[in-house]
Amino acid sequence: MIRNTSKYEPVNATPVKSFFVSMLTRDISLEDAMLDLLDNCVDGILRKINKAAGEKPYKGFRAEIEFKKDSFTIHDNCGGIPWSLHEYAFRMGRANNRSDNVPGSVGIYGIGMKRAIFKMGKHCLISTQSGADNYEVEIDENWLTDENQWQIPVKPCKKTMKQDGTTVYISHLLDGVADQFSDRDSFSSAFIKKVETHYAFIIHKGFEVTVNGFKVIPKPIELHFDDSKNKKAIRPFIFRTEVEGVKVFLAVGFSRPLPTKEDVAVALEETRYSSDYAGWTVLCNDRAVLYCDKSELTGWGISGVPQYHTQFIAISGIVEFESSDASKLPTTTTKRGIDASSKLYAQVKDKMIEGMKIFISYTNAWKTREKDSKAQIKLAKTISITQLKREHPTVAFSRVTKMPGGEQYKPSLPQPPKTDDDTKRISFTKKIGEIKLVAEYLFEDVDENPNKVGEACFDELLEEARK
Repeated sequence: MIRNTSKYEPVNATPVKSFFVSMLTRDISLEDAMLDLLDNCVDGILRKINKAAGEKPYKGFRAEIEFKKDSFTIHDNCGGIPWSLHEYAFRMGRANNRSDNVPGSVGIYGIGMKRAIFKMGKHCLISTQSGADNYEVEIDENWLTDENQWQIPVKPCKKTMKQDGTTVYISHLLDGVADQFSDRDSFSSAFIKKVETHYAFIIHKGFEVTVNGFKVIPKPIELHFDDSKNKKAIRPFIFRTEVEGVKVFLAVGFSRPLPTKEDVAVALEETRYSSDYAGWTVLCNDRAVLYCDKSELTGWGISGVPQYHTQFIAISGIVEFESSDASKLPTTTTKRGIDASSKLYAQVKDKMIEGMKIFISYTNAWKTREKDSKAQIKLAKTISITQLKREHPTVAFSRVTKMPGGEQYKPSLPQPPKTDDDTKRISFTKKIGEIKLVAEYLFEDVDENPNKVGEACFDELLEEARK
């Protein structure tokens, strides 16, 4: 029997605009959407400069972010969007025939700017200038709701900008966004913290960012490096390799001296003893996709490494992935996380764990002798990752044969002197107020060194015991 197939028509697979406008924004936070727009500024810079030129390749470029209860604006002087790239910039998604990414970018899918706009509001005006190209693109609520309209109006800008750059102005904010922007001081403080950490290395290299008029100060991780000829010295574990077009540089060590128990008890709130600055920072093309992470994702609590606690507050690590092809970087679609399924990241993670164990062993060996350890660590200067890349040729690297290959430097850290067989170390913890009370009783000084107070107590009782 012959079936009648005439009633079957081709299925309409045209994308639904509401999916892009609503659903696509659900897996990204407001702060990360704003950072996506900041990423676009950096991409503009990368189209204009040689990133390898000097220590401050981003100097002279800036981005100014301002938000109010009814609008959001980001303005930059980062080169603008050439008309030749307009389709990539404004089309939702990346076409197969599109040219390669800007070297040094982290964008892959062509959704960052659009998703950020849809996350915030229902009206957006984008004005951009790049050389002779000077135009503006307007997205309004009618375009957002019209399923049949996919073309976006473009017209020349009325004014010429002093410098090539882009301004994105978003209004008709969504209710949830307007509520967060209304709490201007609180939201601004939280967002600035994200910028000063996730863009620390780019800002440290010259890029300027202001948020509501406040200049963001970077907080890059620095490590102690003893450049003396001592074989046993405080230096980081270093690993480097290149795999299929991705350069990897890894360093883990001490970012500050080991705190004593008294330090942690008295000054835990101080920056130098804050856990906020311990753990692993992972960079992809200079952007921090993880900042001071202390979870299983970066090796804590697995493979023989203990879970993080304040004993390890001085241990910090940096992993840098660089590639001209952003699709090879082990980052998620939000560009603020690690793709744990990445084969390269899994292999590098093994080296992260190997390096961590060296410094965890050191903290165990010097437990109760942190003051002696402090003197050693203070002998080693603190240097940035850029400086470390210059300094590390002075140490001897060995080849790594296990995947992902490469080479590494494994430091030989100082060990505490062995005690005589007829001596034992005594260590105990007491409340600060009680220590001060005994210190005043014995020395008439409440600030006397707690170790000295403990020794005096023992010596006094020992003298009585010998009578």
